[in-house]
Amino acid sequence: MKTVRLKNKLTPGKKRKILILGGDGYLGWPTAMHFSALGYEVAIADNLSKRLWEAEYDAQPLWQIPSIRRRGQLWKKISGKDIKIYIGDIANNHRFVYEMFREFQPDSIIHYAEQPSAPFSMHSREKAVFTQHNNIIGNLNVLFAMQKYCPDAHLVKLGTMGEYGTPNITIEEGWLEVKHGGRKDRMLYPKRAGSFYHLTKVHDSNNIEFAVRIWKLRATDLNQGVVYGIDTPETLLDTELMTSFHYDEVFGTVLNRFIAQAVVGFPLTVYGKGGQKRGFLNIKDTIQCVELAIKNPALPGDFRVFNQFTELFTVNDLAQKVCQASKKLGLNVKIHAIDNPRIEQEDHFYKAKNSALLSLGLKPNFLTEATLIVMLQKVIAMKDHINKSVIKPSIRWKIR
Repeated sequence: MKTVRLKNKLTPGKKRKILILGGDGYLGWPTAMHFSALGYEVAIADNLSKRLWEAEYDAQPLWQIPSIRRRGQLWKKISGKDIKIYIGDIANNHRFVYEMFREFQPDSIIHYAEQPSAPFSMHSREKAVFTQHNNIIGNLNVLFAMQKYCPDAHLVKLGTMGEYGTPNITIEEGWLEVKHGGRKDRMLYPKRAGSFYHLTKVHDSNNIEFAVRIWKLRATDLNQGVVYGIDTPETLLDTELMTSFHYDEVFGTVLNRFIAQAVVGFPLTVYGKGGQKRGFLNIKDTIQCVELAIKNPALPGDFRVFNQFTELFTVNDLAQKVCQASKKLGLNVKIHAIDNPRIEQEDHFYKAKNSALLSLGLKPNFLTEATLIVMLQKVIAMKDHINKSVIKPSIRWKIR
């Protein structure tokens, strides 16, 4: 283990406080270390339920993730900086949320703490209801806690590009100028979500916009594309600080699934025609975007929406990229189209704007062959730990 001392990069004066909800997760933990390294006072909250869901579906990350307290202790040993840890449920215990906000008094809140999987939400009535309750009520509790204890704080909420669906018009950044009947207005962009999970993000956006408008809160909704990548500068400091890598059908993204399939010799399973186009970004850019939002906060009464992605790819594009990178490592990879378990358009118009974060200074890390080779090499090193039985899709959008 290499011990380093990370310099405080904040300007002199009061140390700013950041509360990260969902701090045990794939994005939450690297984000916590990043802001701690910059010199912010960081607290994280989590109910650790993701670890239970993983066990339920036999969908544990490819490498073991230490407990959140172990990671916090190791981070302090390496960096000399504390990350405060709150363990509790923001959806089912509003008193926990209130007490946490009253005690910590955050200047900024980064909200990742939601059930993150579309397939999970489409598994059954029970999972759909759970996802809606967990995500929507948790977000409402956060808004009420902000209004009561820190109304001047800035909420940075992780949304999803999946809120928009695949409209046959250009996707604006959250808002749309509408002309109708000789009059015009500025309204939230119409949404056509593709799962009960994505619908929770739509409800969150509407609830946040309402709270901002009525209570004069400040909030930024980051409609994020599909995130890929394993490493950030902080996760590379020690193997126990690494973030998770999911490749299963429930929590694994399409790119992670393709990489795992390439490593174990499975054909890359493209759903349907493979023309589904989505926005993508590197995990480093997710953290960069959040930092830009924190350093350039919304004004009171301002609900901003940023489309958070750097590139657009179809599923077929990704499959071809994985094939080409795999060949460089001596892997013979084939592509196989299968019946689509989802109800979605497989060939469609898709044009989305993403200029807001670029104008704030986002410097993208694009999906290069070198990036894919690094990801493949890390998964090859863990090849014997890949559970082949969880890769093939079994959850279908037509719930029985």
